[in-house]
Amino acid sequence: MVQNYLAVLLFILVGLGVGVIAPLLGWILGPRRPDPQKNSPYECGFEAFEDARMRFDVRYYLVAILFILFDLEIAFLFPWAVVLKEVGLFGFVAMMIFLGILVVGFVYEWVKGALEWD
Repeated sequence: MVQNYLAVLLFILVGLGVGVIAPLLGWILGPRRPDPQKNSPYECGFEAFEDARMRFDVRYYLVAILFILFDLEIAFLFPWAVVLKEVGLFGFVAMMIFLGILVVGFVYEWVKGALEWD
């Protein structure tokens, strides 16, 4: 029974090692030479400003939304590819409909010029 969970325990230990030990080593061994440019906040690709109510381009939001859209597409493709033999023709047709809808959205964004960055 315990042998079934050995892989899970090993995965957790490696995850903790990478997530805790690696940054801790970087903090201990890393150089500490702060300057104003390193300590300045970075936000949205332009210089920081005094007024927090200043308008900025909506393309930042558009790029984020497009990234999430196509990231979700890939997130659905991996599990589908793993179980393709089990879901059969119905699963294949359903995924092709899903991908078709996403391609139509991509072509729409392309035609509207949302992917152009001036």
